[in-house]
Amino acid sequence: MPVEITWWGHATCTVEDSDTRVLTDPLFARRLAHLRRRRGALPPPGAWHADVVLVSHLHADHLHVPSLARLAPGTRLLVPRGAPHAVPGLRRLEGLRITEVVPGDRVEVGPLVVRAVSARHDGRRLPVGPHRSPALGYVVQGEARTYFAGDTGLFESMAEEVGPVDVALLPVGGWGPHLGEGHLDAGRAARALAGLAPRAAVPVHYGTYWPIGMDAVRPHEFHAPGDEFVRRAALHAPEVMVHRLGHGESVRLEVAR
Repeated sequence: MPVEITWWGHATCTVEDSDTRVLTDPLFARRLAHLRRRRGALPPPGAWHADVVLVSHLHADHLHVPSLARLAPGTRLLVPRGAPHAVPGLRRLEGLRITEVVPGDRVEVGPLVVRAVSARHDGRRLPVGPHRSPALGYVVQGEARTYFAGDTGLFESMAEEVGPVDVALLPVGGWGPHLGEGHLDAGRAARALAGLAPRAAVPVHYGTYWPIGMDAVRPHEFHAPGDEFVRRAALHAPEVMVHRLGHGESVRLEVAR
């Protein structure tokens, strides 16, 4: 039975597995603070529908309260532990069923099991203050095992913690001319791919948002990461099929057991 992946831009994807829809880090805004959407139409209302929504960490481009407010009442929402305390707007979304998770937690959603795993990323809501909520990745297990990395740096125990997966959704860029610590660029993502050894991969978290007024500043950092990841993945993990999707584009993957 196939699993279908749709990339809506940035870290927002829909994973359809076992007739269940999983939405990752929904961001449905043309503009967010100093960022504007430079490529790809906004996801249509159909993208707002999901059986479960996964939030990887508290940064506003991943936990975007106005986008979460568009979800249908009753939608299941998994967030890092402590998120409702750190982001008061979450507590006003009374129609959503919010579950706080930490690495190692497993949550059943219909026929799927969602497992929270570690990420190496500064996931605080603000750039200063104590670390109260972990940054997370998630493994969605149904007919396929799909790893959504969220935002993370490369770390030695990644493959061990994630475990065997069929599909990896890996960040390969960012939204500015420089990637700080705790991020994957195309090269580090390709090295992560070699360790994870999935059957297929989709690069995400690039080529969507860019700071206002910085169009001419290192524009290759905006446009190039997807193609660069394809090139580097062919060197580091040639056995993995990489699908570089356009915004709103989907791929259906047959998973043999």
